[in-house]
Amino acid sequence: MGAFDMLRIANSSLGMHQTWLDSLAHNISNANTVTSTAEDAFQGQMVVATARPEGGVDVSGIRLSDAEGVLTHAPDHPLADADGMVRRPDIDMTVQMSSLIQAQRGFQASVTVTKTAQDTYSAAIQIGQGR
Repeated sequence: MGAFDMLRIANSSLGMHQTWLDSLAHNISNANTVTSTAEDAFQGQMVVATARPEGGVDVSGIRLSDAEGVLTHAPDHPLADADGMVRRPDIDMTVQMSSLIQAQRGFQASVTVTKTAQDTYSAAIQIGQGR
């Protein structure tokens, strides 16, 4: 492993976790989006991460949840059909919040690795300068 591999790997992890946090924020903010039964439901995003052979991680894709969503009886809703049904996204807030905690912790760990690498390299440079 080269001198800057730790920074490269931590940087790839930061990017993946940022994308994961962004998709979770998108899902949470649209969890209550209602559509008519003639339209697709809001589709939640799920980040697909792939390990790099040389170390690190890439976002290899974003999968979408089912466009069918969940039919809900809400006869008073302005988008309700003749039977009083509307379509809501199939997003489980418990899963979203658990994933949010995981993504946040992963991001924090990547920041710590980056900070440690920077401190290590700074100390090595100071040793080289004879201080």
